[in-house]
Amino acid sequence: MPVGTRGAVKGLTPKQLEQTGSPILLANTYHMLLRPGVEALQALGGLHKLMGWKGPILTDSGGYQVFSLSTLNRIGDEGVEFASHIDGEKIYLDAKIATDAQNRLGADIIMCFDECAPFPCERDRLEKAVRRTIRWAGQCKETHHNAEQLLFGIVQGGIDLQLREFCAAELCGLDFDGYAIGGLSVGEGHDNMAKTAEYTAALLPDDKPRYLMGVGMPADIIAAVRAGVDMFDCVLPTRNGRNACAFTENGYLHLRNNVNINNTAPIEADCPCYCCRNFSRGALRHFFNVGEMLGPILVSIHNITLYQRLMSEIRQRIENDTFADWAEENI
Repeated sequence: MPVGTRGAVKGLTPKQLEQTGSPILLANTYHMLLRPGVEALQALGGLHKLMGWKGPILTDSGGYQVFSLSTLNRIGDEGVEFASHIDGEKIYLDAKIATDAQNRLGADIIMCFDECAPFPCERDRLEKAVRRTIRWAGQCKETHHNAEQLLFGIVQGGIDLQLREFCAAELCGLDFDGYAIGGLSVGEGHDNMAKTAEYTAALLPDDKPRYLMGVGMPADIIAAVRAGVDMFDCVLPTRNGRNACAFTENGYLHLRNNVNINNTAPIEADCPCYCCRNFSRGALRHFFNVGEMLGPILVSIHNITLYQRLMSEIRQRIENDTFADWAEENI
């Protein structure tokens, strides 16, 4: 899922996103609460209308901001008080507020409010985060009142497999529509991420979607799919695209490098994206070096397309029973 944190995937129109093969987008509740606010967004026709997106939308609850804005918040057992990163205004967010806001925003899939702990994290603090996550998940389930939305629980626990097992068992008992694996890709490294995701995915129901949040690199995704994960989101395709870094089947391509000055080749010859069909590496280098906004737009289009092509190949290989051997070669 391409990430449109504030209601838009940076620099790209919905039509461009459709052309990359993206079927679903992600937005963030915390940022929507700050600007434009739930009431204003409802007046504008809801999240789909705001984003100009006819397909499904998933909203995170704001739980990740408990981690990413840790210097601006104070966590308690009932919820989290934030100092707005915009103007310092005090904002309180708890399970009921986060769920009610998501119900009103109108996304198709909404997430339980949770506490994403940092890495590394001492055991006592990690256990508190898990117990809060479980408690808040129950409150989210009780508050949830929009039958047209799916509500996912989020399994936390860092890389502590015992806490992951405890959290998963408690959340499965609440019978959510799907389950996410949160709290990874926060500095633990690929091996720890892969081991934890594999262990946790096996604890979740076979007949419910499994979503690994905030991950990641192509190799991370392949490893997680092998472990049984179905859904992913990540800012890397667009963030790297805005910084002149293109994903290719053979790794990174840094477009600012002088080697691209006279290079007439596209980023990838067999890529069907608008960028690769119309622009050379030399042209892209020029756009970035002169600060032309077209550069970030084009490389973001390419990067998202590459990720969607990867997901399409994964689905095809699963269907024709060639995924296992292919995954072994690409992790």
